[in-house]
Amino acid sequence: MAIGHFPVPAMLQTLRGRMNKPMASRIAPAAKHTPIVFVFLTLSVCFSVSSTKSTVPTPTPWPLQFHSILFMNYSGALEIIDLWYDWPNGRNFNIMQDQLGEVVYDLEWNNGTSFVYTLDAPKRCWTAQLEVGILRPNWLDGANYLGQENVDGFLCNVWEKVDFISYYEDVVTRRPVHWRFYTGRTAHVMTFEVGAVLEDTNWQGPEYCFVNKTGIDSTLHKPEIGSMRPDGIPRANMRLSI
Repeated sequence: MAIGHFPVPAMLQTLRGRMNKPMASRIAPAAKHTPIVFVFLTLSVCFSVSSTKSTVPTPTPWPLQFHSILFMNYSGALEIIDLWYDWPNGRNFNIMQDQLGEVVYDLEWNNGTSFVYTLDAPKRCWTAQLEVGILRPNWLDGANYLGQENVDGFLCNVWEKVDFISYYEDVVTRRPVHWRFYTGRTAHVMTFEVGAVLEDTNWQGPEYCFVNKTGIDSTLHKPEIGSMRPDGIPRANMRLSI
């Protein structure tokens, strides 16, 4: 009997011969491909590790305009800062309320002009002309990534900027959560309203800021967030004139 043109006895003999061959000779063709598979797996792992290393988080630039309420703590001294940031109009406003204390207004312009004043009696004002303006939206560029940390109930990415500030940003929403300054002063971001703008009438310093006076009232101070130049250097060393 034959199947096609191949006799049955001859076909069986051929199958028996193949079955009787050593196992190594039967798997040799597959073994030849093993090194290639290993190479592809190794490259896949390498590319995966490389991709992971290249995705180091970067801080989100500040919105061009926003309003934020900050709860400040400096060794138990508490303060609320009402922060208005307005980059398109080149201005930044910190309204500072010490616990059971007076309200101090810190008005800054991108041309370097700065006013720190009170509206309640006794009415006082410091003025300064600086070489730099307000913080740029991308002032955190180049910050050193420190990893992730839970703070104020949020999982945050953390960066350090020139040994001046540690900046904590929510991993999920990418909103700022917490700032820690080199002085030990901390800021807890209570609200963060993107796009909020303070009316223009509130950006005018009082008339007594433009009148020459003598003497300096050292009780008026500028907070760290209002004391940082765009390059990250504290403004604390600036000269204030009246």
